[in-house]
Amino acid sequence: MTAWEPIAATDAAPAVPPFELRRAAPEGEPPPTPLVFASPHSGRFYPEDMMAAAALDALAIRRSEDAFVDELIAEAPELGVAVIRANLARAYIDLNRDAFELDPAMFADELPDFARARTARVAAGLGTIARVVSEGQEIYARKLTFAEAKRRIEGAHAPYHAALARLIGEAHAAHGYAILIDWHSMPAAAARIGGRDGACDIVLGDRFGAACAGVVTQRVERALEEMGYRVARNAPYAGGYTTEHYGRPGRRTHALQIEISRALYLDEAVLSPTAGFARLQADLTALTRRLAGADWNGLK
Repeated sequence: MTAWEPIAATDAAPAVPPFELRRAAPEGEPPPTPLVFASPHSGRFYPEDMMAAAALDALAIRRSEDAFVDELIAEAPELGVAVIRANLARAYIDLNRDAFELDPAMFADELPDFARARTARVAAGLGTIARVVSEGQEIYARKLTFAEAKRRIEGAHAPYHAALARLIGEAHAAHGYAILIDWHSMPAAAARIGGRDGACDIVLGDRFGAACAGVVTQRVERALEEMGYRVARNAPYAGGYTTEHYGRPGRRTHALQIEISRALYLDEAVLSPTAGFARLQADLTALTRRLAGADWNGLK
């Protein structure tokens, strides 16, 4: 079994490394499959500087996590898939955002001109430094400084994406193409609203076909439906920054976001796995095995 590779702790989070990764082959050897899995929102560490500034308790803030998603895909490296997971909480630094997607209203000082302050995600309070948790509650009791945001971005966001880009590059160099799957979970309430055809269990986001070849989305969709899951495409989630940034089918780099309803595996009130966790984990392991063994030569 390959071990998680700890990345050096930073000033932004001295107690833990900002993320960890597991390769399917020793570093320096070509990866056995073109697949890379990422879990950017399952981090469970909340640095002291954040909690000291917070207006909410830890449980309230934790409801923004994609709790235990990293554990749902834990078997992937044994099946030939490289995996990168966040250790730092999404509410502290959102790795599925542009680096400087920041809300000016959160800061005591002015943001630099290069900050992206007018995106839909910032308007929703869910920029790189989140203003609210998923229920709309304000996280902070005071305004932050840009220096605090910059420290988080440089200490976690930048090295995470550098490492993810390397994993994708290694897969591409070995196979002539790469397939990134960005794993997330969604509140049960969002899943009940579902896609265009009603409630769903899983949403596949490929930026409406712009982030990956159709065969990637189709194969994942078919496999999940055969397992009995209700699958929607691009609604209510079409893919975030990671999918949009790395998905370049014309360059043979394909990215797909998978959103899983928390109702399948999690008690959202107390953030504890339910009896459904084992079945879902087994099904996602079977999906991974199927994708790892598939003939993807058409993507070259």
